[in-house]
Amino acid sequence: MVPEAGGDSGDAPPPSRQQDARQGSGHAAAQKPALWQRLCRPLRTLGPLDGSLYLIAAALARITGGRCQLHRYYLVAQPVPEIAGDRAGSPQAIRRIDPADAVIGQFPRPPAVITERFATGGECLVAENGDRFAGYLWISRDSFDDPDQRCRFELLPASRCVWDYDVYIAPEFRLGRTFLRLWQGANAYLSSQGIGWSVSQISAFNRGSLAAHQRLGCIRKASSTFIVIGGMQLSIFTMPPYLHLSCSPHTQPTVRVDLSGTVPASPDGKP
Repeated sequence: MVPEAGGDSGDAPPPSRQQDARQGSGHAAAQKPALWQRLCRPLRTLGPLDGSLYLIAAALARITGGRCQLHRYYLVAQPVPEIAGDRAGSPQAIRRIDPADAVIGQFPRPPAVITERFATGGECLVAENGDRFAGYLWISRDSFDDPDQRCRFELLPASRCVWDYDVYIAPEFRLGRTFLRLWQGANAYLSSQGIGWSVSQISAFNRGSLAAHQRLGCIRKASSTFIVIGGMQLSIFTMPPYLHLSCSPHTQPTVRVDLSGTVPASPDGKP
């Protein structure tokens, strides 16, 4: 038994109830600011609306064990500038691959998912550093069916737009220029085919990805919020159809993204 630290007169008397109450109050006061800071951090980093929805989404997922979920996204359009092909002699090359390419074995997605993407017309651009896989991005033309939420996005004019998705950079290349060079290669490929816009959907809770796309000149076209409760999904958009309730996996809203006449954003993200 470890003796308590007392004075020369012997064992110290036990604390009074008033002392216990004061100590308990002090401990609770120390916990309260820490909890408050954790709650306020999303509000500071994401803003009042997105921060509040982030907290609600986290609470719903925790309380319901994932049965009830809330997802919020921004629909962004990135202009495709005219860029020359990859610089000759660069150790990092960007190339379009086919379904038989050996590099697919290094992809961080299940083979069945990759096979399905190619089967539905998906195109894949890969970044490599020497013989090492560094990253990829996927492209869909005309329309895109979201694999995570029930929603179809149709692009207008179809001849001038593509949908980009699942942009991935291998961990060892995330601090370098791979993300930028991947987009430079993609822009060179798309501009050679007369494509003017690349559209995608980014989580409103991922400020890093939003900032990276804004540096590339993207503009926000709309927001979408999906509330999933079991097999039901409520979709809320800031563009038509605005509101949609899906009660089965076989029904989904269709969002038409029309970029006719849209003016590209300036580097600061403003039209």
